[in-house]
Amino acid sequence: MDLVCVTVQQKLLPVSLRLLSIRRHYARLAEVGRLETPKAEGKYDTGQLILHRVFGYRGVVLFPWLARVYDRDLPQHREGDEETNAGVGKEVRGRTHTFYQVLIDQRDCPYIRAQTEAVTFLGNQDSSRSLYAIPGLDYVAHEDIFPYVSAEKAPLHHELFDKFLGPNPNRVVDFLDPPFVAQDTLKAWQNKNHPWLELSDVHKETTENIRVTVIPFYMGCKESHASSVYWWRYCIRLENLGSLSVQLRERHWRIFSLSGTLETVRGRGVVGQEPALTKTLPAFQYSSHVSLQAPSGHMWGTFRMEREDGYTFDCRIPPFSLESKAEGGPATPPETA
Repeated sequence: MDLVCVTVQQKLLPVSLRLLSIRRHYARLAEVGRLETPKAEGKYDTGQLILHRVFGYRGVVLFPWLARVYDRDLPQHREGDEETNAGVGKEVRGRTHTFYQVLIDQRDCPYIRAQTEAVTFLGNQDSSRSLYAIPGLDYVAHEDIFPYVSAEKAPLHHELFDKFLGPNPNRVVDFLDPPFVAQDTLKAWQNKNHPWLELSDVHKETTENIRVTVIPFYMGCKESHASSVYWWRYCIRLENLGSLSVQLRERHWRIFSLSGTLETVRGRGVVGQEPALTKTLPAFQYSSHVSLQAPSGHMWGTFRMEREDGYTFDCRIPPFSLESKAEGGPATPPETA
């Protein structure tokens, strides 16, 4: 297996080092392209090849989303506003931010600490209400993107790449025009599945240098003669911003439903793992699911973390809303992780 190597300017050298550390057990280096200057303003276009700043994988931008980011670490008071207790956690104002739907290179999936198997959603195209899974699909914040120009004939390996994107016939300058453009298939797919793919709210909070980011997605409603069950998927990313390694030991969730029920979920680790967040591998990302017998609710909780010096603490999971949209629902109830 070849290592990923990119041609970098001196100021971007840490990106190269991160990529090498992710694949440190493999001996061969293979140059895949040249990094471009990240955009401080504006958006990346469909077809832009990218490297993920944190996880180091190769990918390609499908389309952007505008999301409301509720960051509990930022000061909430603005000039002209009355003082509130927002800083300690009740009311948090959302700020608009750009995220991107990205296809992940399948060659990199085994080497990154993020669940890239599939994004699940329920299409209501037919009466069977089947559960769909899109492999190697991620949501990436604007600041986590490093654009690059590929040196490979086949720059990205993914079963949907050729179906969704084609060569840009109008490309003149490498660093101005994306190498690929959307096919009609991508436009139709985005329009058809928009309710299940749309990213609208992002929630962030940091405890003891551990930043937790949560992105909830509505999946659909499974109806029966007796009741309706509403389903959501949520993606969680943990990132260690400090110098000491930390390991996730337990999870503790509180799930409130509009029907009036309050459920408590406790367990070891998440998705069967107790991930360690270290200097070389500072982040971990996973997805899980939750269901309610009401069209809306809230979730919040904590992760019990253990630092390398033996210190344990509860890392807060920022509260987030569960809001329903259209009809649909998954088939088999998975465990809340």
